[in-house]
Amino acid sequence: MVIAEITVTPLGTGSPSLSKYVAACAKVLNESGVNHTLTPMGSVIEGTLDEILEVIRKVHSVPFAEGAQRVSTRIVIDERRDKDVTGKDKIASVQSKLAGK
Repeated sequence: MVIAEITVTPLGTGSPSLSKYVAACAKVLNESGVNHTLTPMGSVIEGTLDEILEVIRKVHSVPFAEGAQRVSTRIVIDERRDKDVTGKDKIASVQSKLAGK
């Protein structure tokens, strides 16, 4: 299982508002079929490495289709091969430690 965090930033759009680009990227994520979570600063996606890389390629292209001339994409990939761990599992592990369990 791979968990990736992705932040796609269109540059030189002429406006400080990026919500139209975020919405267009979120639509592609919704249509991709991979498990994902939209956050205030990006998205977290889960799946196989091949699925994740394909979705990232598609999402990276979205701002260009929306008129951006330059796009910067930051990607963090966490791949664990000893067991399947989801984003929810990782949060639950931290929460249990906070609770003293």
